[in-house]
Amino acid sequence: MSTKYKRREMDKIRFSIGAKLITIISFIVIISLGSITALVSLLVQADLRISAEENNFEVNRRSAMEAESVLVNMRANSRILIQNITTGQPGQPGIIQQSADFFFGENPQIAAVFFIASGRREQLFLNKQFFHSREIDDYLATSFFAEQRDALGRAVRGETLLQNAAPHFSRPLLALFFPWQGGGVGGVLFSSDSLNENFGMGLNQTYLLNGAGDILSHADSELVKKGVNIAHLQVIRNILDSTERNRQQLLEADFDILYNYSENSGIFTPLLEKISPLIDRASMFFKTLLKIEDKESGQTRMFVAYTKLNIAGAVVITSIEYDKVFEGIAATTRRNIYLTISVLSISIIFIWFFAKTISIPLKSLAGVARQIENGNFQNDLKPQSKDEIGILTSSFQKMCSALHIFGRFTNKEIAVKAMRGEIKPGGLPKHGTVFFSDIRDFTAKSEGFSKFFGAEASDKIVHWLNSYFTEMVDCVEKTNGVVDKFIGDAVMAHWGTAYSAGSPRKDAFNCVKAALMMRKALYYLNKSRKADDPAFPFIRIGCGINSGIVTAGQLGSDMRMEYTVIGDPVNLASRIESLTKPLGADILVSEDTWKLVGDRFICEEMPSVTVKGKVKPVRIFAVVNFTGEPKGPQTLADVRSLLGIDAPEIKDVDVNADEKKYSIGGDQNKK
Repeated sequence: MSTKYKRREMDKIRFSIGAKLITIISFIVIISLGSITALVSLLVQADLRISAEENNFEVNRRSAMEAESVLVNMRANSRILIQNITTGQPGQPGIIQQSADFFFGENPQIAAVFFIASGRREQLFLNKQFFHSREIDDYLATSFFAEQRDALGRAVRGETLLQNAAPHFSRPLLALFFPWQGGGVGGVLFSSDSLNENFGMGLNQTYLLNGAGDILSHADSELVKKGVNIAHLQVIRNILDSTERNRQQLLEADFDILYNYSENSGIFTPLLEKISPLIDRASMFFKTLLKIEDKESGQTRMFVAYTKLNIAGAVVITSIEYDKVFEGIAATTRRNIYLTISVLSISIIFIWFFAKTISIPLKSLAGVARQIENGNFQNDLKPQSKDEIGILTSSFQKMCSALHIFGRFTNKEIAVKAMRGEIKPGGLPKHGTVFFSDIRDFTAKSEGFSKFFGAEASDKIVHWLNSYFTEMVDCVEKTNGVVDKFIGDAVMAHWGTAYSAGSPRKDAFNCVKAALMMRKALYYLNKSRKADDPAFPFIRIGCGINSGIVTAGQLGSDMRMEYTVIGDPVNLASRIESLTKPLGADILVSEDTWKLVGDRFICEEMPSVTVKGKVKPVRIFAVVNFTGEPKGPQTLADVRSLLGIDAPEIKDVDVNADEKKYSIGGDQNKK
């Protein structure tokens, strides 16, 4: 079973009882109140639809009456002015102008009156105040009527026409052309601001079209100014071609053309926002056409009422967004949601306080179990209750204490990896770097303890060694190494075996770095002690380092096992360590290690050593310091001076005094 799978199982176990209770209660509350909300929506929806249709139709009827009244009054008032002018004395232009000025004073919304009467030339009367107050050039009125020859011709033939003059003036203006006596024609230019404002009030959106499909009046004046025509839409075409004078209907049509037009022209967007909501049959809330998310279907739904006016073939259309109809239901739904959230929150609070006496201790125990899995055995658990969970917590605390003590008797990191299954039984080849260190003159120092402390010597020696080992182990662990074992006063450690820094070079660098850290730590440790303190005599060590392919694995019996490394590189590292004393150096590395990291450290080559069992001499190097490090020793002589090591005469060194396994330099005598 993989570690990842085990952690997933632990995550399932950590799902607290409180969370389970909260989930169950939340499900009950949501289902119950959700059902009520859905039921209310279904029952109220039909009534709201009927009310919306009636209201929309009534708004359209009133708007149509208002629009027809405005148009009829404009035509009637213009006819009165034309009648007064045509029946007046042609030789009295002053009186005619006075009549026109009086007329415009009484009808300030009229901009101009144009007519062609039988036997008279065409005449145009302008409301100067209208044009000046709006900063419109008078010439635009003349040019506008000059461009309306087609409309004038149709009016002569008996038609009454309503045209959008806003594109010509950049103002919301309408032009009404009507037939006059004796084959003449009249026209009135007037402002549509009042219609635009009234049509834009409320949720219902109303707009005025002429028979050609031009938008004449709308709440968004930009549509009128741009002269937008929507006769190409099938829905509008059906309304214009219908023989019915007025009608209310629910439209569901394809508005892709309308959508694309607004996207390309950029001038029809406001109309889409007002009259084109998108509906989904599965939902009672719909989005406006501008916010369509499913452009492929293009199906929209709206309530539309229209009334055809008795003048100029104009049509008043009123629509309401389908989703606006059900805003009441939406508000009720929102209130129910708020109620659900409130009830749910109160329930969660009560459940939380009820369940926390169970869930919190269990979460704490689960957290401690995970810390134990990660190798942290030192935990402080205190029972919070006297029930079964309290007993379990107390047992957990005792187990943590036992594991913490056990972890001090073995390599905790290795034990944790073995527990996780990251270290399998058996051996594996690893490219590692092996380290050995030994205290110089340890036997003599032990005898000194015995002479001075007598029966207490053993306790004093252990205390002295423990303080030393604490510093050394800290250096190993800080550089990602593994302490293999303590052999009396010796330390064995290795890098790149149980875990690696990423490459043999990095592992070797960490090992040599740890040795230099030990030198520094030991220097300050000795410096902090008194020279004549029998309980803490000065310590000097020798370190031997070698790199190569070792066999790493769990060795031992069924009753006791340890993670260690074996192989020729291990033996060579131990033998190199024993050479530190005769060669007068504290850190020696083999040629294999030097090849990996020699450029990172200041090293001095020592005489080659012929090791028993090897044909070729082994090159060894004394480590001085980090390369480029300005502080500290720069030569082996500096190291010896710093640590108080006497420089030996290499030619006089007898390595056979302790172990007949080496010959130095040209001495080839071997055991």
